[in-house]
Amino acid sequence: MKLKKVVTISGKIECKTGLCIKGSNSDLNIGGADSEVIKNPLTGEPYIPGSSIKGKMRSQLEKKYPIAPKKEGQPCGCGQKDCMICTVFGAHRNPNASCAPVRIIVRDAPLSKETLELLRNRDFEKGNFLELKGENSINRKSGTAEAPRFIERVPAGAKFDFKILIQIFEGDNEDKLVAFVEEGLAEIENSYLGGSGSRGYGEVEFTYEIK
Repeated sequence: MKLKKVVTISGKIECKTGLCIKGSNSDLNIGGADSEVIKNPLTGEPYIPGSSIKGKMRSQLEKKYPIAPKKEGQPCGCGQKDCMICTVFGAHRNPNASCAPVRIIVRDAPLSKETLELLRNRDFEKGNFLELKGENSINRKSGTAEAPRFIERVPAGAKFDFKILIQIFEGDNEDKLVAFVEEGLAEIENSYLGGSGSRGYGEVEFTYEIK
């Protein structure tokens, strides 16, 4: 297949509520966070992995357009040319997919320059770019709070720079592919990004341009 062009969708992801995409807790410090967000190991700045954006888009679109995966709970791997899921995101564990190659490339999304400047002037917990949110479970008999835990979050109002590339090959319907990716972004807005969405985390808004 011959590559005709690459369409770029780029813009901002704004956190409308606190965002928590978990990383690995390298240290267990007394008084520290029980759950830490993923950060650039060189700068300590939080970012949104491209895999998180791509995976959430795919899972939401698969809910909207039911699929028949080989195994229950697995992404679609049919690999058929008329399957938009496999065409855009790739056929799960199917190296012989007739719809190949994957059309979408999602870059990691770093904090925007304006957000970095804003957060550097704020006195958050631990003196970095994040907030620590305390949570508890409630004892159903006594009505008292138990088992306090502290979750690291990117604060509401923070913005990230994101970029998505859509590869258009000969025979592709460019408008259809771009519209499908835009639909995926809208589905994230109607759901959440990262963890603990049912508790109010991860509401985001995308603003972008297409070139």
